[in-house]
Amino acid sequence: MKIGLVLEGGAHRTVFSCGVMDAFLDSGIHADYVIGSSAGITYAISYISRQNGRNREMLRRFVRSPKYAGFRHLINPRNRAYYNLRFLFDTIPNELLPFDYAAFNAFEGEALAAVTNIRTGKAGYLPVTGDDTKWKVLQATCALPLLFQPIEINGEKYADGGVADSIPFEKAIADGCDRIIVVLTRERSYRKEQESMMRFAAGRQKRKHPEYAEAMLHRHEEYNETIDKLSEEEKSGGIYVIAPEDTLGVGRTDKRVDKLMALYAQGYACTMQQMPALRKYLENQDIIE
Repeated sequence: MKIGLVLEGGAHRTVFSCGVMDAFLDSGIHADYVIGSSAGITYAISYISRQNGRNREMLRRFVRSPKYAGFRHLINPRNRAYYNLRFLFDTIPNELLPFDYAAFNAFEGEALAAVTNIRTGKAGYLPVTGDDTKWKVLQATCALPLLFQPIEINGEKYADGGVADSIPFEKAIADGCDRIIVVLTRERSYRKEQESMMRFAAGRQKRKHPEYAEAMLHRHEEYNETIDKLSEEEKSGGIYVIAPEDTLGVGRTDKRVDKLMALYAQGYACTMQQMPALRKYLENQDIIE
């Protein structure tokens, strides 16, 4: 049996998913296929390497640091992103809060990041490997319009996976997963409206990358359609969904450590409460140790 874990992005709101994944680790639940967009798959690498609490510690220690994020990094010609890319994807994992590359590389399953190809405006799915110690694929899936520049990999430029495929559960189905757990970072009732930021970003891309611009303009419609499909899958028992009851007002770039830790705790607690139902869904699969 092939067990898939699908993770929505949401930048700092994804701390909820960190709580969920730490609860999985404490309960001996290990997926053998992990896919996500943006911060979803970025935080998931610590789940794959089985470094319980690493994401929580990273946010607790660094999120308020001026080295972590801020508009000064966006206007820095050597960075050109709201987040300090070298600090996040090099200094932290390779110096300050060491990432266990050996454990990650020992993972026998698949890890995929959803990205948006800015030439076609379509979703792509790139493998996440420990060979890339600068984590270019993770930088690409996190490259939110206006807050990042597109990231070039093998001659193609990519941006935030959430533009083309925010919750890539259909990819998990297509790739043959028999059991799928989806972790959302918004309440089940949430429906997206068109964001002014996306309209502005689309306007800037319309002439050079028209397909990408169209994807940004229709992102909210695609997201809502995905949520509706996911809801039907959940009702039929085909997919198990974990979602926050209340995101506590946490925003995409929120730096309030108390709120972030509270949302993490909610993710951990609600997963532990649902563990009997989750185990019943997974019943007798090899990922339960």
